[in-house]
Amino acid sequence: MNRFPMWKIIVVLLVCAFGIIYTLPNFVSKSSLSGLPDWLPTKQVNLGLDLQGGSHLLLQVDAGAVKTKMMDSLVDGVRDSLRQQGDNVGYRDLGHDGEIVSFTLRDAADEEKARERLSDLSNIMPNGQRDVVIEVGDGGRVTLTPSEAAIIQRLSSAVDQSIEIVRRRVDETGVNEPTIQRQGRDRILVQLPGVDDPDRIKRLLGETAQLTFHMVDLTADVGAAGRVPPGSKRLQSLNEGSRTYIIENRVMVSGENLEDAQATFQNGQPVVSIRFDGLGAKQFGRATSENVGKPFAIVLDNKVVSAPRINEPILGGAAVISGGFDVAGAQDLALLLRAGALPAPLDILEERSVGPDLGADSIAAGEVAGVIGVIAVAVFMVLSYGLFGIFANVALAMNIFLIMAVLSVLGATLTLPGIAGIVLTIGMAVDANVLIFERIREEIRVGKSPLNAVESGFARAFTTIIDANVTTGIAAVILFVMGSGPVKGFAVTLLIGIISSMFTAIMLSRMLISFWMQRKRPKTLEI
Repeated sequence: MNRFPMWKIIVVLLVCAFGIIYTLPNFVSKSSLSGLPDWLPTKQVNLGLDLQGGSHLLLQVDAGAVKTKMMDSLVDGVRDSLRQQGDNVGYRDLGHDGEIVSFTLRDAADEEKARERLSDLSNIMPNGQRDVVIEVGDGGRVTLTPSEAAIIQRLSSAVDQSIEIVRRRVDETGVNEPTIQRQGRDRILVQLPGVDDPDRIKRLLGETAQLTFHMVDLTADVGAAGRVPPGSKRLQSLNEGSRTYIIENRVMVSGENLEDAQATFQNGQPVVSIRFDGLGAKQFGRATSENVGKPFAIVLDNKVVSAPRINEPILGGAAVISGGFDVAGAQDLALLLRAGALPAPLDILEERSVGPDLGADSIAAGEVAGVIGVIAVAVFMVLSYGLFGIFANVALAMNIFLIMAVLSVLGATLTLPGIAGIVLTIGMAVDANVLIFERIREEIRVGKSPLNAVESGFARAFTTIIDANVTTGIAAVILFVMGSGPVKGFAVTLLIGIISSMFTAIMLSRMLISFWMQRKRPKTLEI
């Protein structure tokens, strides 16, 4: 004990230097940090929604739209399966009512052939069931019914895909440390700290952004309301008031093949420049080559953005979307197209805005609680253990520096529960010192010398300290794994505090006591 190993001294000093250096940026404004050299630490602890304000949104994936899309896809699959070059299976009345897909065979003798071709549409799921049940009734009536498990699986997949696309869209806006996570079967929680334009975020998240390209049906009479030729549909214009277009149902090119989209200017007007991938470029080139002189409708979420005439084949895989946009509208559309289309619309179930005043009050209250806690603990330790209490207080201060440094390096988001975890850690930080000091007292009472008492105190308290902190750590890990959002923030700060408090108590306090004893060589200990 009278000689603290050099390697331990170096480790303690390096860790303490790390704590101080990486905590300091939190006391400097962001503008000042931006002017510092790159090699200096500049990361700060991010403040959560409840501290700096922002938006809280609870979204729900439209399960009905997911199911409808699933049924439409099944109808297309039936059509493709029954139509094979040179050997079609005749049918009529193909469609769905939202629950089942049905059609009638023109020739009942084709029943087995139809079953064979449709069998590819019915697959065995992991639970051993078929995802689509195929039945043939009297009169050649065929029905295909998706199983409940298949519908649930499709909805779950749509939610997962929606979370990823929402994350891309939010990241494109530059929001720092957003929280995007699943809640329940079909809901998504979105928390956006520091958002100063929540309406724009809602617009971005509410757009499905399904982009498709169709040929305009020139044979239809646009003015004849309700009279749409088979294979076509009537769509409203996005930016031209009540104007409508009759377009062909067949998708010439899909937005799924987009590779990039950027807002730019053409003839002084904001437009969106898009570029397709290899497959999309081929499809777009073929479609424009075969329809020179005809209007080509650009459709976004079932509304016609524009319908320019194809003057010449576009073979390079690049095009421009114009539609009377302003600059912000063009930027938002480009963002949506880059992030990808949502598999289904998202409905906003809950919206809350947290103002910065509430966050400022919370930070102030947390600071006051932390200061009171530190002062109370420091006074208690000095009154109880004298000089050794001062050593414990130095370790406590360093413990706080280490917690803030680790949070800064990790880029962690600090919330109110996180502040609660830090305040709790302040109280726990001296637990190990209390155990050690009380053990030293017991050793002195049995007549040991100061040197032997300190040595035995640290050695015999070590196991107890480990056990106490491991049990608390287990609880913190369970909170982190099982909890979400604020609960995880509490668990993170608690875990970091446990580790740092063990280090400062076992290493830093022991080093300070060792230095003091080497210098003073006391005959008795006032503890």
